[in-house]
Amino acid sequence: WQATVSGEALAPPAVSDDWVVVQTYDGKLLGFKTGADSPTWTVTSDVPVLTLRGTSVPLLLGTNAIAAFADGKVVAVDVNSGNVSWESRIGVPQGGSEIDRIVDIDGTMTQQGIELFVASYQGLVAAIDTRTGRKLWQQNVSSVAGTHVGFGNVYVADVDGTLSAFLRNGQGVRWQNIELGYRELSRPTPISSYVATVDFDGYLHLLSQVDGQIVGRAKVAGSAARADMIAANGRLIIFADNGQLLSYELEALD
Repeated sequence: WQATVSGEALAPPAVSDDWVVVQTYDGKLLGFKTGADSPTWTVTSDVPVLTLRGTSVPLLLGTNAIAAFADGKVVAVDVNSGNVSWESRIGVPQGGSEIDRIVDIDGTMTQQGIELFVASYQGLVAAIDTRTGRKLWQQNVSSVAGTHVGFGNVYVADVDGTLSAFLRNGQGVRWQNIELGYRELSRPTPISSYVATVDFDGYLHLLSQVDGQIVGRAKVAGSAARADMIAANGRLIIFADNGQLLSYELEALD
């Protein structure tokens, strides 16, 4: 089956046995019953004058669909009724120009238990209680790459190239690495005892999850790799912007 949506869908939909939830670039979240050719419900957010090109990937958690929007809000929608269950603001527009006021949430959100970790551009990284939308903690960041979790840390790559490990319990920063300044880092991805990221020039960097020190580096692609990497069975699956699909296995140096 197929269905027409209201605008560009720049991220994969969230899918369950009963629902397909699609987020579009024009600020809409649409819930389709599986097999239906029109949405059962639509939720619309305010789209700022200027936004970054992209959207985050929506999530299906229990009876809620959770999506993040260009206005800096995370919204949970009850899939059965289409009503908003809660909303939480992660980015607060500030400044005198429309550029200064961009607070998009375009990176991948990470869910662990009842916690949802979200990062916005020119805003915050925050932990949200998925049951109520209450913010459990927050730290200042500016990120378009999203979050990841490992070793009790929440990993975020800032647009200035700082890669940070925030303590998942909200007690501050475990470590920060500033050696990769302005290299347009991809979403940090834990693998084994390391965290991996790819820069704009196609270099894969491996950092220790314990202290953030760079322990390995290799040229793996002919371009950036902005798509989320997949870590599975000791391998990293990388899809580069130039269309290369790559698989790398970690090996210890003698």
